[in-house]
Amino acid sequence: MMRRMIQFCLFFACVLIMASCGSKNKQGKVLQQPNPVATETQVENPKTAENGKEQKKEAPNKTSKKVEEKKPVEKPAFRANLPKAPREFRAAWVATVANINWPSKNNLSTEQQKQEAIRLLDLLKDNNFNAVIFQVRPSADALYKSDLEPWSYFLTGTTGKAPSPYYDPLEFWVEEAHKRGLELHVWLNPYRAHHSNGGQVTSESMVRKSGDNVLRLRNGMYWFDPSSKKTQDHAAAVVRDIVKRYDIDGVHFDDYFYPYATYNGGADFPDDKTWGEYRRNGGSLSRPDWRRDNVNKFIKRVYAEIKAEKPFVKFGLSPFGIWKPGYPAGITGSSQYDELYADAKLWLNEGWIDYFTPQLYWPIDPPRQSFTALLKWWQSENKHNRHLWPGLNTVEVRAANRAEEIRRQIAVTREVVPNSVGAVHWSIAGLTKNPVLLKSLHEGLYSQKALVPASPWLPANPILKPTLLLTNQSSSLFVKWLHKQPEQVFKWVAYARYGDTWDMQIFDAPQTEWSVPKTKYGHKLNAVAIKPIDRLGNEGDYAGEEVE
Repeated sequence: MMRRMIQFCLFFACVLIMASCGSKNKQGKVLQQPNPVATETQVENPKTAENGKEQKKEAPNKTSKKVEEKKPVEKPAFRANLPKAPREFRAAWVATVANINWPSKNNLSTEQQKQEAIRLLDLLKDNNFNAVIFQVRPSADALYKSDLEPWSYFLTGTTGKAPSPYYDPLEFWVEEAHKRGLELHVWLNPYRAHHSNGGQVTSESMVRKSGDNVLRLRNGMYWFDPSSKKTQDHAAAVVRDIVKRYDIDGVHFDDYFYPYATYNGGADFPDDKTWGEYRRNGGSLSRPDWRRDNVNKFIKRVYAEIKAEKPFVKFGLSPFGIWKPGYPAGITGSSQYDELYADAKLWLNEGWIDYFTPQLYWPIDPPRQSFTALLKWWQSENKHNRHLWPGLNTVEVRAANRAEEIRRQIAVTREVVPNSVGAVHWSIAGLTKNPVLLKSLHEGLYSQKALVPASPWLPANPILKPTLLLTNQSSSLFVKWLHKQPEQVFKWVAYARYGDTWDMQIFDAPQTEWSVPKTKYGHKLNAVAIKPIDRLGNEGDYAGEEVE
């Protein structure tokens, strides 16, 4: 009996021990069961359980590989030997003094004035001109809003009276010229205070407001004394004011410095007051040299002050075409040096100008004032290689065939100054009133558009490269271009290549698209390109693409 009890106890103890071990094993399995996500990772990468660092290294390597596979292959930049665009300065003077060109009368309405201006600008654009020289200060007055001088008599018929309905003529001319791809240069007479055709001298006139440095001439005109510091300061302030407030391309002075002797009946200019003051202060120059010295200082000052305000604004001068008789040999006539006290040769020699437009209003053939001989002489004095764009007497050059003479003179300028071709026509009336001449220019020498020659001595920012967008069409390729700084661009030169032949067109800045035929000259279109040009004529890098 006792033996059976011992066996039973031992059996019961074994059962308890086995039950206890089974419970512990089950609990252990539940606690150690892996996370399902981890299990998936382990299946994908068995090495992860052994080394967690390997997993971190492998993931970014895979990402980098995928990015490299998606990165597009960049095309090499399009390069080609693009032809050069033609360059030539083609301008006309628009005179407002005595209502010579615009406005045609001094009592026109605002709308009539605008319509006349638009017709003149359209004529220039349609005949492939690229600049207009617009007279805004004919005689110490203003065809623009000025706090320094009164509204012009030639604009409204009354000195000091604004246009009504109000508008700013200069602002209008600048905007309309630029719309048409034309440069606009403001033309000022620096010393004339009142024109004999300018109506009565009233209290609004500068003759009254600045009487202590204004002198009356025998022909009824009034003139500022060029040797007066007050004159120089005031005229310089007028120039600075225009340059600062208006988006002009150039400032232009004509040939009126000291007046022609005939204006004062042959008598000497009446500047005894300033001459006496100069002598009392120890001045030693002769009277002619003293007069020239004051004009020289003024020209140099104006050039520097324009550049200080806006370096891209060009300064041009249009002096009488003969410096002195005998220069070059055989030339006769008046002397700007001795009569007008204008040493224009010095200004050209020193580079105080950006373009030089001597008034060569004589024909080619007579030797006494030969257009060709004078142009060659002025070019020989062009020490700083400034633009030499002669003034042509398109209105009344003395020639049997005026149209043929003007064509010959333009051809001569292309030969004598090949690196900076150009001419200015006196005046726009020579074009509006001579349709035969205008047609002959448009069909001949001015048959193609031309860029204004660049001025490499003037500072300019690099022009950004445009972006091309091409759209294939049934019989043409639609080309559109974009620019990150469109204000940099004044012109575009567009190119299309057929076989080995480049077709080239010049567009104004607002145009940014072009429909290009797929075939021309018997060849298929195989490339296009677009090049930006800034307001100084500088070229930017072009964008282009091959066309399949």
